Amino acid sequence: MKVAIVGTGAVGGYFGGRLAEAGNDVTFIARGSHLKAIQSGGLRVKSILGDFTIKPAQATDRTEKVGAVDLVLCCVKSWQVAAITDQLKPLVGSDTTIVPLQNGIEAHTILSESIGRRHVLPGLCKMISLVEGPGIISHKGIDPYLSIGEMDGSRSRRLEKIVQLFTDVKGVTINDSNNIISDLWMKFMIIAPWSGVGAVTRSPVGIFREVQQTRDLLLESIREVFAVGQANGVNLAENAVEATMAFIDTVPAAGTASMQRDIMDGKPSELHEQCGAVVRYGEKKGIQTPVNRCIYHSLLPLEYKARGKISF
Repeated sequence: MKVAIVGTGAVGGYFGGRLAEAGNDVTFIARGSHLKAIQSGGLRVKSILGDFTIKPAQATDRTEKVGAVDLVLCCVKSWQVAAITDQLKPLVGSDTTIVPLQNGIEAHTILSESIGRRHVLPGLCKMISLVEGPGIISHKGIDPYLSIGEMDGSRSRRLEKIVQLFTDVKGVTINDSNNIISDLWMKFMIIAPWSGVGAVTRSPVGIFREVQQTRDLLLESIREVFAVGQANGVNLAENAVEATMAFIDTVPAAGTASMQRDIMDGKPSELHEQCGAVVRYGEKKGIQTPVNRCIYHSLLPLEYKARGKISF
């Protein structure tokens, strides 16, 4: 299968690397020093499941040089999705499938509106990874997991083909979901509270889940996401809050969320698409979200500074 990885960062670099390791025709879309490092020295993946290097690696910053592919993994940050739709279009042929793997709940809608719903297959992933340096991806925790599914819950031929593709790849667990929208919200219940509490406390998950006051803050944030999801018609299990806390309790203690790291590093982050989205979707249905609203508003000055809107 011919695959393009748009956004060869912590997520795209890992999953794209694993696909290339398995012998698939993979092209990595990257930029800057990261691109140059991949072109010259290959893509190096350091993983708790075993290190590997893709060398030589096919890499470019121009999708028009790649042309139509069978599968696009869209792995840019959630706030970048709308801006890269034109960049995606040269990769899309009549049978191309785009799988967005962003944190958040809106990427598949943005891509469907811009490129066409028939080309989009919603997905999500779970893992702790980061770009350690140019050309180097570091997978530090959580066994890499992918879940993909049709928006209507059907089991299509393209879904079966992509599931089979990843079944043959080591270092990845693949799930074909019959309710991917609910799955996206279940992940949202993990990532938005983790990111928000982690960012305001400037501490890894092992700290803020153990300090009783911040654990209470985390739990209330999760409850708010659950209430907002239910109000927006998402089918969430009655024990979803408890299951979310149970999962967070298994995460390696040193783990940090990507939004949290970006804010702490002074970079633009997914604040609007995570904590901000909880607030927006709550407002649509009249659901109060005081914890997420407080976290969102508290972090806005840092977000505005990172985006050059204010300085201090």
